[in-house]
Amino acid sequence: MSFKDHFSALATGYASFRPVYPDALYAWLAQQTPGRTLAWDCAAGSGQAAIGLAEHFDQVIATDASAGQIENAYRHARVRYAVAPAEDSGLAARSVDLVSVAQALHWFDLERFYAEVRRVLRPDGLLAVWTYNLFRTDIDALDTLVDHLYGEVLGPWWPSERRLVENGYRDLPFPFTEITVPAFEMRTEWDLAHLLGYLRTWSAVKRYREACGVDPVQAMADALGAASGAHQRLSVRWPLALRVGRCAP
Repeated sequence: MSFKDHFSALATGYASFRPVYPDALYAWLAQQTPGRTLAWDCAAGSGQAAIGLAEHFDQVIATDASAGQIENAYRHARVRYAVAPAEDSGLAARSVDLVSVAQALHWFDLERFYAEVRRVLRPDGLLAVWTYNLFRTDIDALDTLVDHLYGEVLGPWWPSERRLVENGYRDLPFPFTEITVPAFEMRTEWDLAHLLGYLRTWSAVKRYREACGVDPVQAMADALGAASGAHQRLSVRWPLALRVGRCAP
């Protein structure tokens, strides 16, 4: 699989509008690893996971094949960014305690990526991959409109790999010794403008806009605003689907 860059043009939006993974996830991962010297955050995007991991590891190497994402990534003293494909990290063999992949595994050449993971992980090191699908709010009418945008309006414009996200990566091969994972979810509070900005980071919105010359989020903005009613702040949550495995010594 060659790299499909759906995201460089959306890099600024990713840095501004994407939700933050819970610190409890990073803390739990750090507790499972053989050491806390080095983590590799692969397909780091704008660096949400890399920054979180930096609170628990001495150093984080954050790579992404998209130069636009790396240019717009959050900076941190213990995070070093590099443009590199998932299948060829450039890291030294047996140098990494944890490899993390947040919302990106479905884009990889899995056979080559897994070989790279085995090469760079220390004995008993950990691979953790996670994904999330649609968010939920406390307003049923708002969720229904978001579902309509996602499925009915944007359905033909999602890449085929999106189905793997919808299934929580259950259909992907994962040739590592899996461990039981607690339940984690992202939670935040947004106003309507931030929610609309997040929707515009969807790759299908970009493809729809380029093909049809219309912003589908703007077309539904009034309806989404009416559904949110008098709520100035919206409680938004995303359950995370995780697969975590250990590399045999």
